[in-house]
Amino acid sequence: MRTARRASNVEVPSFLRQLVKETEKMVTFFFKGGSRERGSDEEDSQDEDDCYPSPYLEHPILEKHVFEGSSQSGLNYAGASMQGWRAQMEDAHSCMPQLSGELINWGYFAVFDGHAGTTVAQYCSKHLLDRMIATGGIKAIEDPEQVKEGIRNGFLDIDQHMHKLARQDNWDRSGSTAAAVLLSPEYIYFINCGDSRTLLCRDGQVVFYTEDHKPFNPREKERIQNAGGSVTLQRVNGSLAVSRALGDFDFKEVDWRPQTEQLVSPEPEIYEMGRGPEDEFLILACDGVWDAIGNEELCAFVRSRLKVCDDLREICTQVIDLCLYKGSLDNMSIIIVCFPAAPQLSQDALQKETELEQHIDMKVEEIIQMMRSKDEDPDLLYVIKILAAEEIPGLPPGGGLTSKRDCIISAYQKHSTSARNQEPMDVEGSEEDSR
Repeated sequence: MRTARRASNVEVPSFLRQLVKETEKMVTFFFKGGSRERGSDEEDSQDEDDCYPSPYLEHPILEKHVFEGSSQSGLNYAGASMQGWRAQMEDAHSCMPQLSGELINWGYFAVFDGHAGTTVAQYCSKHLLDRMIATGGIKAIEDPEQVKEGIRNGFLDIDQHMHKLARQDNWDRSGSTAAAVLLSPEYIYFINCGDSRTLLCRDGQVVFYTEDHKPFNPREKERIQNAGGSVTLQRVNGSLAVSRALGDFDFKEVDWRPQTEQLVSPEPEIYEMGRGPEDEFLILACDGVWDAIGNEELCAFVRSRLKVCDDLREICTQVIDLCLYKGSLDNMSIIIVCFPAAPQLSQDALQKETELEQHIDMKVEEIIQMMRSKDEDPDLLYVIKILAAEEIPGLPPGGGLTSKRDCIISAYQKHSTSARNQEPMDVEGSEEDSR
């Protein structure tokens, strides 16, 4: 397995930052709510709000942590995470493409989305798998029901252990969602506790995805109310936006109730699905990704990128950037696990991608020339607005024009600079002619 590395820091060009600041409404049009907006009423009360630290930054942190690896069984995987607009990075992950001992042909991948701190997410990323294996239910000669029971008991065990630490050692009382897959030679076990999500793409279609544990879901709401709580503003007691999680011990303090009947339950939902030769890839991601893009959209986008890019890390970073510019304000983490049947590089797809980018470049040049003909300065956001109103064939499915923003910005910089450089030459030429 290759070691993790840090991607180069992606800087938003200064001219674009200024445009974002000065034309907030138009930026919202393109980025679909990606910029943090502050109304005049909020500005008036800013002094009052200063005593409460904002969970958001003035500018997103765009540096990405990327990683990749493979297994002897033919799996390839990669992942990326980014802090984004959040004041802290609270996500964690775990990637074990090959387990040890009798489970050498098994794999495990998980994402953890921490809230109110990082301790629980980080602890679970390091110890949850060991707790599940220690139950004895996960064996090379597998019985799916025993495996699922072992997974369930592992979740309850680690939550109980952390709760004891929180009570005795004044340990952190933060929480974390967990979305994981356990791969055996015959099955995929989908594991979910919270609102991070996992999906399987098979033969070009989403054939399975985990369901988010939200307090307003009827079954979750019933448990919360039975435990003496309420669902207000779609949150547990008006506070927590997930109904199942590891940690969050302030919601698990009714001693006479079992772990699974507390306001917030640490019990995961587990599903097994037989592996097939047409399995293409798995996606595991926290809700910072799913807030901005749907299951089918993300599946289609990843499939299209696999045909034009052979660097799985780059595809992961493209997904995160896409979600950022679609409006996600949360931390974002994603893992893509590719099976042998995953789409491969396609010369036809590469040619179409080249033609698309050439078409975008041409359209940007036309728009800038049109603006110049009206004695107007080229404006990136106006260019984007015009492009968005046009039918542009061949845009990546699930990504649309937003996923080609780098191409648009590059074309804008090239042609607007060219237009500016051309103007003095025309003036000089006219002066020479007049002589």
